[in-house]
Amino acid sequence: MKKLISLSVVLLVVSFLSVNTLAADKKTQTTVSKATKIEVYYFHFTRRCVTCQAVETETKTAISALYPAQAKKGLITFKAVNLDEKKSEALAKKCKAEGQALLVISDGKRIDLTEQGFMYAKSSPNKLKAELKKTIDPLL
Repeated sequence: MKKLISLSVVLLVVSFLSVNTLAADKKTQTTVSKATKIEVYYFHFTRRCVTCQAVETETKTAISALYPAQAKKGLITFKAVNLDEKKSEALAKKCKAEGQALLVISDGKRIDLTEQGFMYAKSSPNKLKAELKKTIDPLL
């Protein structure tokens, strides 16, 4: 009888440990697979100057160069949005973009890089690239 009770206790402990291990593994897998999505938006109007066009071009180029793997997986996206188009109104409102803006948005954080974009895109694209990296790296 004692052997039967001992065996039952051992089986119960082993079952409990294996269930806890499986639950912990699932929790780890969920945490690892949940990646932060970072969205970079350039809001603009239809009529644009050379600097406005450079902000879009240089930002897009920098994102592709700095984060090719994340961009390919869709974890970092870049989108140029024309504020003159009716279909852009909802997104502009959601992002709180009332005019031309270069925004990085992730997990409810909104980082405005408009000033840096217009300051560096045409004259110092590497500085804009560095600003983007400095802003995006902590969000990854």
